[in-house]
Amino acid sequence: MNEAIQPFGPPPFRFAPTVDPMRVRAFSLPFRLLATVMVFGIELWMYLLWQAGQLSPAGMSAAAALGWPLAALAVMLYTWWHIVTSRTTLTAKTLHQSWIWDKKMELGELAYGKLIRVRGFDWLIAPRLYVRTLLGKFAVFYAADAAMLAEFERMIVELKEFRGFK
Repeated sequence: MNEAIQPFGPPPFRFAPTVDPMRVRAFSLPFRLLATVMVFGIELWMYLLWQAGQLSPAGMSAAAALGWPLAALAVMLYTWWHIVTSRTTLTAKTLHQSWIWDKKMELGELAYGKLIRVRGFDWLIAPRLYVRTLLGKFAVFYAADAAMLAEFERMIVELKEFRGFK
């Protein structure tokens, strides 16, 4: 049997980014600054409440009263750190974003993509690429860079043409 084995299903989508790999911040500087001000403002507010004795109800130990507020603060700090450090990477094979849980999508498996953004407010509302595979798996990738957003738009056009969607 000399014939090459043909894979079942549709052929894989191929995309060549202008820069390979292209790695950019997932969130804009104003968005990261806003997140920073909010998280540390809440931290300061909680500290002031604690100093004034308003964070712990009467008759409750400080450890018991501070448990939930400190847990909430820990979750906010963890999320803030990932907003500040998150990066989106586009290669010829994959789309990847570092996040609380890393997101990765093989480009060859893509069936659909849509760029969701509010033009003029990209600095505040993070633009995102929604993608879905042939098997229905989906993911959302954020990007704050104009060149990456242009690559996303080009990739969507090429994907629609490749899959035969209008």
